Amino acid sequence: MGLVHDHTRREPESSVLYRVLAEHLEGFLIRVDADPGRAGLPRFVVRELRAYLQCGQLSRGFCRVRCTACGKEILVAFSCKRRGFCPSCCGRRMSDLAAHLVDRVLPEVPIRQWVLSVPFALRYPLAYDAALCHAVKGVIIRAVMGWTKRRAASDGAVGDLSTGAVVATQRFDSALRLGPHWHALVLDGAFTGFGPGRVPRFVEAAVPSPEDITRLVRTIYHRLRALLTRRGVLSDDGQLSLPLFDEPSALDQCPAAAVQGRSALGPHPGAHAARTRKCPDGSPRAPSALSARCEGFSLEAGVSLEASDRVGLERLCRYLTRPPLATERLSLQEDDRVRYRFRRPWRDGTTGIVLHPHELIERLAALVPRPRTHLLTYHGVLAPAAGWRSAVVPACEQDGEGEESAARCVSRAAARASGVKRARRPRTLWAELLLRVYGHDVLQCPCGGRRSVLTFLSDPAVIVKILAHLGLDQPGGHARARPPPELEVGAEEEFWGV
Repeated sequence: MGLVHDHTRREPESSVLYRVLAEHLEGFLIRVDADPGRAGLPRFVVRELRAYLQCGQLSRGFCRVRCTACGKEILVAFSCKRRGFCPSCCGRRMSDLAAHLVDRVLPEVPIRQWVLSVPFALRYPLAYDAALCHAVKGVIIRAVMGWTKRRAASDGAVGDLSTGAVVATQRFDSALRLGPHWHALVLDGAFTGFGPGRVPRFVEAAVPSPEDITRLVRTIYHRLRALLTRRGVLSDDGQLSLPLFDEPSALDQCPAAAVQGRSALGPHPGAHAARTRKCPDGSPRAPSALSARCEGFSLEAGVSLEASDRVGLERLCRYLTRPPLATERLSLQEDDRVRYRFRRPWRDGTTGIVLHPHELIERLAALVPRPRTHLLTYHGVLAPAAGWRSAVVPACEQDGEGEESAARCVSRAAARASGVKRARRPRTLWAELLLRVYGHDVLQCPCGGRRSVLTFLSDPAVIVKILAHLGLDQPGGHARARPPPELEVGAEEEFWGV
């Protein structure tokens, strides 16, 4: 049977985010580069912004999938595989990590979520200093895990105690502002009884009291203040002594403004984003009882899950690793500005913000993490090099059943003992994730047959022929950039080289 395209594909070009970037991205980059006294955006940020416009476009490459029964084929476009803000790729990574954590990392024990945020003045230094961010995260998780082990010891645990945690670094808040903070899934207790031929026993810690949270956040504050003072970030009197930037560049200005919710390179530099307000329905949501603040540092531990609630745990893992923005909450106004609606109203009744397209691109650029920085880390007994990790994580049970699963577990143990590195385990396939999250089997053809992948195509000449045969008109490039407003209207033709 000839090539027939009857698949309703994802259409990113129909979203507000795609249209804004396609129309305004190149003009924004020209505006950034137009100032000779300021360095432009780094290449990794520009690549991230431009890669989104190629995500899901058949003109950039696709794979052919054919039904083994009826012979009909569908085309599945390649994704950009970026981790900054692309809703599709970040959503795929979110679902993959959540499935991986639940199936292979987090044991079936009670788990508590701890959330810590830092004052606004520290958010910019933490955003792009990977070493400082790692040190701050280490102070936080050591304090929380130490408190958990002491609480488990006071409840009757004896011997060497080990607990573990998975920490996700989120770089954004609900208003797309740059705000690094940490969500930690900490085992709500500690393991004891490790040894050859022994099964470790888990001792659950008692529920923390509000006084415990208050004391703990004060401990974290004093330790972080000592750390930041040693590193020269804070002066002896607790004031920020590290200048934001010596020679302002676009990478400096965008994050610094995004932290405060201001505009750096838009039509009104320094202005706050406009807000949409309405009277909230009912009283605002009350803060958790298990939360406390100290000198701008906030700690919350009100969310906990029972050992048997694996569905809720996977949902919580998705929350930790979610994308920074939801495209369905973006909308265009009549004045071409972009409105972003919050999921929940703020306490003052604010329901969303209104941004100029360049201001939206500024915030997206600030949210892009530096390459080779880890946003998800493992600690304690869940760390990759932990000696007794294999005795705690549920990896063997998830590999299958029977002799084949046992053989894989034995081979892993032998590889660890001999020091031989195994091949990296592939993550869950897209089709399996869609079936797991949405209950929809995309490999099931309407005729009842099963679909399978035939080939992957990236040759532009072949792609053009196939799309022309199917009558599919795919966007192949960016819209022509608008000239910077600093240029005079009469010089527009000269600017475009006409």
